[in-house]
Amino acid sequence: DVFEQPQHVGHKKIEFHITTDIPTVLQINSEKEEKNGKRVYLSATTEEMNNTGFGRIFPAPSSNDKMETEEEDDEIPSEFISRRDLEKNRLSREEMEKFSVFKNYEPGDPNCRIYVKNLAKQVQEKDLKFIFGRYVDFQSEVERNMFDIRLMKEGRMKGQAFIGLPNEKAAAKALKEANGYVLFERPMVVQFARSARPKQDANEGKRKK
Repeated sequence: DVFEQPQHVGHKKIEFHITTDIPTVLQINSEKEEKNGKRVYLSATTEEMNNTGFGRIFPAPSSNDKMETEEEDDEIPSEFISRRDLEKNRLSREEMEKFSVFKNYEPGDPNCRIYVKNLAKQVQEKDLKFIFGRYVDFQSEVERNMFDIRLMKEGRMKGQAFIGLPNEKAAAKALKEANGYVLFERPMVVQFARSARPKQDANEGKRKK
């Protein structure tokens, strides 16, 4: 009597017969009719039969994407442009060559100030802060005070701007990532601003005159 009671073994055998005898029928039914948890179970058994394992049931790339976005969020506050948006709206080198403003382009001598030209009429200081503020640590009072934007809106300097950044490293990174960025349908030309040396040369020129 003790050995005759556990008849549940027979039911388990029936389940294995279903998956092994008619796998093609189960695949068709699962694709056409079943949209609940049963479909996942059936697809898992067929994948197991094909020796592919259960790894493909769960999508791995989504977790990687979340990690990337979390890293970006931790690095740069949301009030400033993300690195992904900068890259997405930035011209490639081949595209830059088609614009006359990039002809004979030279970045200039590295320093903590950058010079931006070819700005659209609609550009305001807040737009430049949105882009270049990502290179400033606003929790630091020193860096916050060194961040300076001077947008020219009149005269011959119209459409140009000078931006002071905390250090040379931040300015170099800003130049590399923002040069060619399309703002209001016009690509920005970003260079290092000329240092105080030209002023000394200008004074010497006046003395010679």
